[in-house]
Amino acid sequence: MNTLDTKLKEFGRLLEIMTELRAKCPWDKEQTFETLRTLSIEETYELADAIIREDKNEIRKELGDILLHIVFYSEMASETGDFDIYDVCKGLCEKLIYRHPHIFADVEANDSDTVMQNWEQLKLKEKGGNKTVLSGVPVSLPAMIKAHRIQDKARSVGFDWEERVQVWGKVEEEINEFKVEVEAMDKDKMEAEFGDLLFSLINAARLYDINPENALERTNRKFISRFNYLESKTIAQGRDLKSMSLAEMDEIWEEAKKLTTTPKGE
Repeated sequence: MNTLDTKLKEFGRLLEIMTELRAKCPWDKEQTFETLRTLSIEETYELADAIIREDKNEIRKELGDILLHIVFYSEMASETGDFDIYDVCKGLCEKLIYRHPHIFADVEANDSDTVMQNWEQLKLKEKGGNKTVLSGVPVSLPAMIKAHRIQDKARSVGFDWEERVQVWGKVEEEINEFKVEVEAMDKDKMEAEFGDLLFSLINAARLYDINPENALERTNRKFISRFNYLESKTIAQGRDLKSMSLAEMDEIWEEAKKLTTTPKGE
């Protein structure tokens, strides 16, 4: 493993390269916070994809791309005198020390739940921090991830089921309420009740330590794998999916289920 000195040296080299690129490269010189924003989002999703595939080499590369963006934003901010990478690192160090009093002070926290509860309480106390428990949840988060974060934050102040098995009563209740609106064919109420149902299922996933985003993505990949098998088998037979009956497609689909596996990340 590299020593702290070699790590600091390479980080310093990165900062020097970024300064030179910003000064001399036509593309880099034109970038702004707004032009980089969408690229940063894309890089984050690429990292998430590499993590799902458990591809350590790609994870390393994507982390580099995200680090590039952090350095890039900091370099641009230093040009206007707003902040620089020193301020970013200093602020992060101070936050980590403040929010880990069980490590850097005399607070006791012997399990991760207590750590998270302390973390959320400290965030509320910080000057300029979140004013309410849920105010720290980014508005722009994808809905499924946002629901999970909302539930996590509510849990941090004790708003949660006493026993996780209780959540299934809520799931059943939401299914029944959705069915009522389906029978009435009230589209607006159907959408509202379906949202409640999804929220309750995400809550169940959280309580059973299942990441709903990862679970759904795993199913997406499983479906893609099986549908690709169905399509390729059909083409090999000189047939067209549109001209086949559902029963004929189901026959090949069952073959796909037997032949394809769904390991994590596939």
